[in-house]
Amino acid sequence: MKESTTSPSQGRIYFVLILTTLFWGGSFLFTKIGLREIPPPMFVFLRFSLATLLMLVVCFRRLSRLDRGTLLRGATVGFALGLTNLSFVFGVNGTSISRAGVLNNLFVLFIPLITRLVWKDRIGRVNLAGITLAVGGIWLLATGGGVGFNRGDLISTVCAFFIACHIITVSKVLKDDDVYLVSMVQFATVAFMAGMASLTLPMPNALPSGEALLTILYCAVFPTVFCFTLQNAFQRYVTPTRAGLVYTLDPVWSLVAGFFVLGERLAPLEWLGCGLIFMAALFPLTIRFFWERRLVSRYVEEKPVVQALECEQ
Repeated sequence: MKESTTSPSQGRIYFVLILTTLFWGGSFLFTKIGLREIPPPMFVFLRFSLATLLMLVVCFRRLSRLDRGTLLRGATVGFALGLTNLSFVFGVNGTSISRAGVLNNLFVLFIPLITRLVWKDRIGRVNLAGITLAVGGIWLLATGGGVGFNRGDLISTVCAFFIACHIITVSKVLKDDDVYLVSMVQFATVAFMAGMASLTLPMPNALPSGEALLTILYCAVFPTVFCFTLQNAFQRYVTPTRAGLVYTLDPVWSLVAGFFVLGERLAPLEWLGCGLIFMAALFPLTIRFFWERRLVSRYVEEKPVVQALECEQ
């Protein structure tokens, strides 16, 4: 019996991608709770060690395909992912998850800046407008709530830079690798980096509680193994722009969790600042979305004419 090659329905694709944003948004909440008892690098070490073990089970029959090239490329991408997750936990530990979630979304604007600096790509007026909105939003965050732009906010912004680096690294480094094996190597690389970082800090005096261990379990299973698998399986059926629009929901979930679960409250100017940063990420993606739709519509309109000309020839 032949394996079906039909793509899933658009409704199913977007449902799954939105579900991944819910799990990623939940990681802000569970990480914040876990960090009450577990030092940030240790939290990352435990999370990705467990994720690596889970991927070993998933990839058991694929291990024979693991070659030096996959190891090297997976470790390279894993290094960027390690910097992302280490900065993520330190950022969440130093600020509210509401602010961290919004600031992490700045990766959308860091991508064109990095490609401009490294590959001399054109930034474009739309991205420049987004960057301007983001600067205004950060200024409002720094001045509107009385706490200023604190260390956690700064690290969360650095985390957005590393998220952009990881996305670019994936697109530039990975080839036709087995995505499951690459994910396993990535997770193992992050666990190693976090383990080394943990050795430089004092160990906690007491064992983590059951609640803290459950936060590690959640973060290892859902926003790590589960989301990576779903993303690899379903994102290929939509354009990067459409996927990016869906992923802007991440800070929405972190804001909701911070408000209703942790009781986080933002001053009016902080809400305005978060809104500007959110729009800074959403605006360029929305413009690209309508630009893509226009190109598709033009192609659909021109296709019958081209086919008619080919028939005449």
